[in-house]
Amino acid sequence: QVQLQESGPGLVKPSQTLSLTCTVSGESITDYRYYWSWIRQPPGKGLEWMGAIDYSGSIFYNPSLKSRTSISRDTSKNHLTLQLRSVTPEDTAVYYCASSSSLVTEVTSRSDFASWGQGTQVTVSS
Repeated sequence: QVQLQESGPGLVKPSQTLSLTCTVSGESITDYRYYWSWIRQPPGKGLEWMGAIDYSGSIFYNPSLKSRTSISRDTSKNHLTLQLRSVTPEDTAVYYCASSSSLVTEVTSRSDFASWGQGTQVTVSS
């Protein structure tokens, strides 16, 4: 069973870079069966897919966030990383990592993904 755990600072100042890690256990992030996505949910809003990385290391981004987002992985640690640059208070959200068996680029419900991390709250404020 895949388990995911997000970690990172809960408070980031405007204009800085938000950096999060998703530690995966139970499966290898190089397993061909999985896509690994970052998703966020701002307060009072829906789930927004930010991007994903597949077993081969191919990366897919939400076009609306692509210019500020970097997704990478460390296969030796079996974890994923998310960086979001030049943050503003509008980037305040709960950030999740999640796994799926196919590439999902629009989240219609949590069931679009097989496994989710518990999420981590990130607040952008000075």
